[in-house]
Amino acid sequence: MNKDRTLTIADVESRILQIRGEKILVDRDVAKFYGVSTKELNQAVKNNPEKFPTGFSFSLNKNEKDELVKTFDRFNCLKHSSANPTAFTEKGLYMLATILKSKHNFI
Repeated sequence: MNKDRTLTIADVESRILQIRGEKILVDRDVAKFYGVSTKELNQAVKNNPEKFPTGFSFSLNKNEKDELVKTFDRFNCLKHSSANPTAFTEKGLYMLATILKSKHNFI
């Protein structure tokens, strides 16, 4: 996201996906919303494992990642990546927000 632009509900809603019966946001999209790199975001999760119990986040498998790449242009950069994206559920996003302490305003 452009740091000079306010993040809107529509911005977030347009990135919500349904995987494994869960509404999720993928780490790359969340990182853009918070103005951090995907690596930084995932490092914050790795550094706080107690805050992300089962049901807060999960790694996509290769088939799920391949489907994202095939379906959404914004994931083309993952095509040759050996890392699988992390998916965050609503609970995981809430916890992530408390860790990252974003200064974005939601309107």
